[in-house]
Amino acid sequence: MKPTVAPFPATRLRRLRSSEALRRLSRQHRLSADDLIWPIFVMDGRDAEEPIASMPGVTRKTVDRAVTAAREAYGLGIPAICIFPYTAMEARTEDCALAWSPDNISNQAIRAIKDAVPEMAIMTDIALDPYNINGHDGFVEDGRIVNDRTVEALVKMALAQAEAGADILGPSDMMDGRIGAIRGALESHGHENVTILSYTAKFASAFYGPFRDAVGATAALTGDKTTYQMDPGNADEAMRLVERDLQEGADMIMVKPGMPYLDICRAAKQTFSVPVFAYQVSGEYAMLQAAAQNGWLDGPKVMLESLLAFKRAGCDGILTYFAPEAARALRDAAGARNRR
Repeated sequence: MKPTVAPFPATRLRRLRSSEALRRLSRQHRLSADDLIWPIFVMDGRDAEEPIASMPGVTRKTVDRAVTAAREAYGLGIPAICIFPYTAMEARTEDCALAWSPDNISNQAIRAIKDAVPEMAIMTDIALDPYNINGHDGFVEDGRIVNDRTVEALVKMALAQAEAGADILGPSDMMDGRIGAIRGALESHGHENVTILSYTAKFASAFYGPFRDAVGATAALTGDKTTYQMDPGNADEAMRLVERDLQEGADMIMVKPGMPYLDICRAAKQTFSVPVFAYQVSGEYAMLQAAAQNGWLDGPKVMLESLLAFKRAGCDGILTYFAPEAARALRDAAGARNRR
């Protein structure tokens, strides 16, 4: 039963907004660096970075620069970093064998970051698209993205990442049955404490374009991903997917993209009461950055407001390219309050 609200003027809802102190005391949701995972892009080479034109402020980094970034993130209180590889077209193949090589660029970065910043949680991506000459998350046979053969490859990829020292595996491929297969393999190979953050409700979205530029998949992609990523019009199906992945052994679940799918975040949290994450994807980031750079929006304010929206929708954490900037802004705001 909902409590009765006294009529005006006994109830003046503006009372609790009348000062900063009262606003802080009555604030329902808060954002902190603890809520953030920072996605970074790694590439071959040494002591270099390449800007990504469609993602202002984001670069591809060589492994040594990725280690520096991880140290920076840890110093800002960000608990986790997520690694995505950039693979040149000449290194992509039909069999995607590089995806589970112990020495691919992702696994090199895992080992280097874990050695330099052991307390930092390292998340990875599990999907074949960075290594696939066709640009798809799974194997392509006769124009079809095949499920079961792809799952076998994803298991090998997951084990290679776990062996390298990854803490959180992020299957983002949307193949059926991959969570159960990966969980079973982790258990049987002594990796029972490796966490799975499943991209459970990953929609076939137009917001991924800049990311595909970042990992070199734009030119490679043939066709689209609508036969395995979710239809943007479906919400009930997302709940079925969450339930299935939890039953198969996922520890946490992801909704992707984020802001256009806050209703899915909310429903997942209310229905299952498990850790729910959202990915503020490349298109969301690029959109806000472009508007800020054109002077149409206050960049720092919309950044924090957009991230707080995820918390209000029920998310426990957010993958966002804004992570270091947001963590610095939150730290500076706290420092300013403490100096008063």
